[in-house]
Amino acid sequence: VQLQASGGGLVQAGGSLGLSCVASGSFFRLNAMGWYRQPPGKQRELVARIDSGTMLIRGSTDYADSVKGRFTISRDNAKNAVYLQMNSLAPEDTAVYYCNADISQSPYHYGVNYWGKGTQVTVSS
Repeated sequence: VQLQASGGGLVQAGGSLGLSCVASGSFFRLNAMGWYRQPPGKQRELVARIDSGTMLIRGSTDYADSVKGRFTISRDNAKNAVYLQMNSLAPEDTAVYYCNADISQSPYHYGVNYWGKGTQVTVSS
């Protein structure tokens, strides 16, 4: 199983960026998916996460206080993808952003945590 993230880059403060992450490989189910970030010299922290939901109900979401109202996480279960739309970016959002997913290999096993390679987001002032 691999998580491939894309969409990072350089943006001016106040701008927007979108991140995408696609899970590939063989697995039974994608459970919760999310985005974490690691600012320079700091520990990795949760940015946002989204549960799997159902065919009719979108998964519940959770956000770090620092990004509420600015970032939106979403997922497309048919594409095994999770997205992060980041608006009103500020220099303090500069970090390496990591995709994360809890993945079950069979209906009889608990999920295992997987990480994608990080993608750099740099916000200039």
